[in-house]
Amino acid sequence: MPTTRVNAATIAYTDTGTPAGKPDAATVLFGHGLLFSGWMFHPQVAALREQYRCVTIDWRGQGDTPPTPAGYDMDTLTADAVALIESLDLAPVHYVGLSMGGFVGLRLAARHGELLRSLTLLDTSADGESPDHLRQYRLLASIYRLVGIIGPVRNKVLPLMFGPKFLAELASQALITDWTDRLRRCDRGGIRRAVLGVADRAPVVDELARISVPTLVMVGADDIATRPEHSVRIAEGVVGARLEKLESCGHSSSLERPDAVTKLLGEFLAGID
Repeated sequence: MPTTRVNAATIAYTDTGTPAGKPDAATVLFGHGLLFSGWMFHPQVAALREQYRCVTIDWRGQGDTPPTPAGYDMDTLTADAVALIESLDLAPVHYVGLSMGGFVGLRLAARHGELLRSLTLLDTSADGESPDHLRQYRLLASIYRLVGIIGPVRNKVLPLMFGPKFLAELASQALITDWTDRLRRCDRGGIRRAVLGVADRAPVVDELARISVPTLVMVGADDIATRPEHSVRIAEGVVGARLEKLESCGHSSSLERPDAVTKLLGEFLAGID
């Protein structure tokens, strides 16, 4: 996987390159959710790569990006995304962010709108973390640092990451195993710092009115990590934003309902280009 050095960090990314015969194709930049990597968008990349240049970024300490001593706050991750866009000469991009990637996307659109063509937000929030989730995430971060993704921790995390229908389906188990194996390969300290970066994030509700690019908001109806009301609040705060609720879907919508997410995203991007 290629890497680039930005902001005193080595950032891993994937890049499908410009599609054959489409030298002016726009770029779609994907920002993943907590405990994942750019891999969580592999269904969308596979579907869109013939029309767009598709780039995924791995946030600090996750996927193939190595851990750093600091810099896991959302503002620093936003600066990492800006630096990647500029270093690869991608701007303006269609930005797609899920959960943690959405926290970054909101900041990108509000503060660096000139770098974006559009914004797609999946299962995310402009609010700070709720007190209940904050305590839970801090406890899980501490336990994970000590023991990793073993049975008790995995059992606590799975309902946050995936919806009940997806978890109950036999066909989902291979993907869940793949996700677990990928997570185990990450440095525990880096994952702990990433969890705390999400838990301690500042709200950006007051910045929503500054977002002017076309915006699509999607959320799983069964998402308990960032409940649908958070997506409603974003859609109400961003002028012209479109809201789509995905039934029988939890927090990781790009993997749980890949066909639905890809269809909605493809139609949205086609309407802009």
